[in-house]
Amino acid sequence: MIPTLAGRVQTRLFVLATVGAVLTALLGAVLPMSLRDAFVMLLAVAVVGVGWELLYHLLMQFRWDKDWPTLFGLVTVVPEGLLLWVLLDLNLVPGVEGPVSFWAFAVMFGVVWIGQWLFVNGPMRVLFVRWRLRGGRLL
Repeated sequence: MIPTLAGRVQTRLFVLATVGAVLTALLGAVLPMSLRDAFVMLLAVAVVGVGWELLYHLLMQFRWDKDWPTLFGLVTVVPEGLLLWVLLDLNLVPGVEGPVSFWAFAVMFGVVWIGQWLFVNGPMRVLFVRWRLRGGRLL
């Protein structure tokens, strides 16, 4: 079944709040940034991600099957990461205390992104079978 817009937003927020939070806690302990900044960035990813889902939904309306191929879901890491980096670089993410180095951001964003993408395209399909049958909605 094709995930609905509400289902994609719920899935994104659920996976960021679970898998993303665990990976952020692990990376925040070893990367040169405060744990607080790491979680503020995770929250920014969630907020900006909801906006991206609206844009992706609009773009999907031009596809005959109204769905993204799985590879497109992976490639979206590039524009989402670049936008978040620009927002951080321009100090437009409230709550981030200090400057964040690009490499620390890239490692954290990349690992969290790949981790959540792998979870959604692997274990989540097995653990939450009904999720797929309800258009991606968790509730």
